[in-house]
Amino acid sequence: MSQWYFHTPGQPDRVGPLGDDDARRHVQLHRDALAWREGMQGWQPAVSLPEFGGQAAPPPMPPPVGGRRNRADDIDFRIVGHEMQFVEIELDPGESAIAEAGALMFKDAAVQMDTVFGDGRHESQGAGFMDKLLSAGKRVITGESLFATLYTHTGQGKAKVAFAAPYPGTVLPMKLDEHGGRLICQKDSFLAGARGVQVGVHFQRKVMTGLFGGEGFIMQKLEGDGWVFVHAGGCVVERELAAGERIDVDTGCVVAYHAGVDMDVRRVAGLKSMFFGGEGVFLATLTGPGKVWLQSLPFSRLAGRMFAAAPQGGGQSRGEGSVLGGLGRILDGDNRF
Repeated sequence: MSQWYFHTPGQPDRVGPLGDDDARRHVQLHRDALAWREGMQGWQPAVSLPEFGGQAAPPPMPPPVGGRRNRADDIDFRIVGHEMQFVEIELDPGESAIAEAGALMFKDAAVQMDTVFGDGRHESQGAGFMDKLLSAGKRVITGESLFATLYTHTGQGKAKVAFAAPYPGTVLPMKLDEHGGRLICQKDSFLAGARGVQVGVHFQRKVMTGLFGGEGFIMQKLEGDGWVFVHAGGCVVERELAAGERIDVDTGCVVAYHAGVDMDVRRVAGLKSMFFGGEGVFLATLTGPGKVWLQSLPFSRLAGRMFAAAPQGGGQSRGEGSVLGGLGRILDGDNRF
């Protein structure tokens, strides 16, 4: 017997597990419910599923002759390094990679670099100016640059282009069609990807989550079927959450999660833990089903420690020392007027 779970958008509670008969009765009473069971990629409208009287989704249209439409380029890559990683992408003639402005490390001479509006996918689709402007606007909302850079192999044979992480951490390669075609990520986490992936906006619907969830109301939404490369601080742990399984996380440690995972916030229990525990008043809660990726070193934590240790920020000088104190740092070039 199938074990069904249901979730109504805008409602905090989930229903399940339910058997087939109870599930059909639930769908008759809640036509807008989303359904999930073991083996499904993510939550889907219940009324669209064949088990509840819906029609099975038609097979996708075949690609047009002479090229592919709305599909990402099939790139090859390798991740290099440990603490400060970079991704090296190998392109065939005509293939392209999209990356954030300023992420380039090196490229072969045969790789042409073009600055484009948005995520570059509209360049190959012949979209109008307003479509490109809307795509660029979404990137600005999520904290990215108005422009991205498109790297296209215009020569023969193979060509390589590499993109470096902005601070110590881990570069996560993810094939979007293996994750339901959509990932929700922290802002500024997108490093690079194959041409054809979409970088959009994900709004937190819950007010408390938007205010205290660490990433605010706006997060990145990566959609498509190709490779994307997400950067996270420090080490990364991947957790697979079963339906209804919950994990409590520091609000800044959430890197990415499946679209079927529900993110919320929960107040820390106890006044002592709240004010003296060092973790703040709220923790993020992630409830399955789906995968989540967590980082050990959020950039906000790294920046806070650096600022606290800097003499200009009122902190104590650590590391290199001088018996002359501030005068010694001026003489050896560590301080600037």
